[in-house]
Amino acid sequence: MALKSSNKIETNVYELEVSVDGQAWADAKDKAYNKLKKEVNIPGFRKGKAPKAVILKFFGGEEVLYNDAIDAVFPDAVDAAIKEAGLEIVDSPFDGDVKEINADSVTFTFKVTVKPEIELGKYKGLKVAKESVAVSAADVNAELNNMLERSARFVEVDRKVKKGDMTTIDFSGSVDGVKFDGGEAEDYELEIGSGSFIPGFEDQIIGHKVGDEFDINVKFPEEYAEELAGKDAVFAIKLRSVKEKELPALDDEFAKDVSEYDTLKELKADIKKDLEDKKAQQVEADFEQAIAEELAKLVKGEIPECMYERATDEAVQNFAYQIQQAGMDPDMYLQYTGTTIDDLKKQFRERSETQVKCQLALDKIAELEKVEVSDEDIKARYEEMAKMYEVELSVVENAFPAEDMKKDMRGAKALDIVKAAAKADAKPAAKKADAEEKKPAAKKAPAKKADDAEKKPAAKKAPAKKAPAKKADK
Repeated sequence: MALKSSNKIETNVYELEVSVDGQAWADAKDKAYNKLKKEVNIPGFRKGKAPKAVILKFFGGEEVLYNDAIDAVFPDAVDAAIKEAGLEIVDSPFDGDVKEINADSVTFTFKVTVKPEIELGKYKGLKVAKESVAVSAADVNAELNNMLERSARFVEVDRKVKKGDMTTIDFSGSVDGVKFDGGEAEDYELEIGSGSFIPGFEDQIIGHKVGDEFDINVKFPEEYAEELAGKDAVFAIKLRSVKEKELPALDDEFAKDVSEYDTLKELKADIKKDLEDKKAQQVEADFEQAIAEELAKLVKGEIPECMYERATDEAVQNFAYQIQQAGMDPDMYLQYTGTTIDDLKKQFRERSETQVKCQLALDKIAELEKVEVSDEDIKARYEEMAKMYEVELSVVENAFPAEDMKKDMRGAKALDIVKAAAKADAKPAAKKADAEEKKPAAKKAPAKKADDAEKKPAAKKAPAKKAPAKKADK
């Protein structure tokens, strides 16, 4: 392979001309021939057994091999040419064109989009807000309330339904008198006030008693699945049971039941420390994101559109992966939220642009600050990751190529330089909601060990085939 020329033809775009001859071209034609002979039938010969000269003559000459030979040689030739030209590309090569081809060689051109040259404003001394990591008594109490809720049990009661009750219902939905797929279920557990179903559904169960059979009228949200979006529906309901939530007493016994501690005081101290650790991590992540946004504003230059598109596509793929990890099918999520892939791309576009510009800024800072990452640095990072993920060192090394690791580490070091020089403006912690400010409830449950108590049902997800009345997650 020989790189004949590398010319900048427009901003961020180069055209390269490459020639492949000699043994490389001969090997490529051999690959093309071996593929061809397995596919053709020559009269008088068994499939794949005809001599090469006969096969080539049958097709009018060696030219029949050229297209497949180019396919065989193109990837390696392109990679080698880009490396020889010293270009850092940001997208796949495009507009390949064969200029000359014969028995001895092939010469072709292709275009590549390269990493843009940028100018960067003053990146030291950035003023960025940074929230306090202080944890208040209200924060601790809010977590205790959550623990009490998780330890609650439900006991059957003979009264009308009110908010907060756990009900068991049969329901059957219809639109214009016609039942729709997935609109009915039996013995379905629904916590009133949970917001699990579409607006208005749960509210209309309040005030009824066990054994009541009644209709409720709702309107599906406009962003719901297309066949039901915006339509009025009637659900026939039968109320089978009503259960009231009972919280355990907030005392030392509760602490023993839910933790390794013997006293409520010790439990509170542990909660506070855990919240401080989590908040410190979140504050640091928010601080870094704020710096990223400020760095993005400092970038001046023409950024290739393909960089934004690739970052956006990756963001959408990551989101789909998170949806799957949460136990949902991405296609079903899109259907029930009335969202399209294009909608997701629009949602992620702005952040993706910031990400691209920030990375370009960090690369530039690493260059200006002469940031170095040694082989020892990379090895230490590999060892740290292997320990973190509890896998063999070789697994990490194979999963994260050294060159990619080096680039990431240079960016991280550049970010540390910016962070160290940044002026963090104190930002008060976000005010907690009123519900979180309240002290933990201390309602006494019947004298019964937590382990023996009836467990609170998990937040039940309505199966797609049983409960389309469930409000789509946003």
